[in-house]
Amino acid sequence: MATLTIFTPAYNRAYTLHLGYEALKRQTCKDFVWLIVDDGSTDNTRELVQRWINQENGFEIRYVYQENQGMHGAHNTAYHLIDTELNTCIDSDDYMPDDAVEKILSFWKANGSDKVAGIIGLDADFEGKLIGTSFPKGMTRTTLGDFYARGGKGDKKMVYRTEVIKKYPEYPIFEGEKYVSLGYKYQLIDQDYELLTLNEVLVNVEYRLDGSSMNMYRQYIRNPKGFAFIRKTSMQLAPTFKRRFVEAVHYVADSLLAKNSHFLSESPRKIMTLCAIPFGMVWYGVIRFKTRSIA
Repeated sequence: MATLTIFTPAYNRAYTLHLGYEALKRQTCKDFVWLIVDDGSTDNTRELVQRWINQENGFEIRYVYQENQGMHGAHNTAYHLIDTELNTCIDSDDYMPDDAVEKILSFWKANGSDKVAGIIGLDADFEGKLIGTSFPKGMTRTTLGDFYARGGKGDKKMVYRTEVIKKYPEYPIFEGEKYVSLGYKYQLIDQDYELLTLNEVLVNVEYRLDGSSMNMYRQYIRNPKGFAFIRKTSMQLAPTFKRRFVEAVHYVADSLLAKNSHFLSESPRKIMTLCAIPFGMVWYGVIRFKTRSIA
């Protein structure tokens, strides 16, 4: 059995999947499985992946199709299927540097243990420029939340122990919505485990116009229940009071978007939420203004 599963949620991304595939073929270590979770694609993703499966690649490719649930639903499915020691998600428009798998596995062999959740590494853009900040000298372990609370910036790539990530609840699926922040599980894991820091680039990323990172205001409008859900979790678990209050402001706005008149009674921090109402109403107005063209 392989040591690492690289899983890729894909929704109508046949035109970018080749980036990840070609990079995996170039890996200097092939001790991995590539799991593609097709989240209801209507393009030629299935046929494309089947051609790759039929070729000799030096690594196993697994493919599973499901009705469209959104990125978090694809993660739920992946975590059900993964049976390797480690796993990491590489999005359908990203790719791994040629030696990324080798760096992950050699670092884990030398430093890994059941005392940590896994590894946190770096992201770079397609030109190789680091996204955000690297890990400070002397920071050999951290939680994701603590890294950002200490001034860390930019997306980071997590490689989790599968045993750990399966311990925590699934991402909830809200009818008619397609988005719940992946940070939900990461926050829960942060309460119990640290991650080993690896100051190496593990993925090259590009933020596309059709990706969720570039359409957040639309996401607010289309998935208010999902956003309100993660805000409640963050109000309890965010590492600083300032961050918890910001989450309360967002929770108020998301609840107004969801037309949930019971949001105050459902809040895990009622006094904070009460104080956040005026600011949340302003943020609600900003979101409505920014998305006024959306029916």
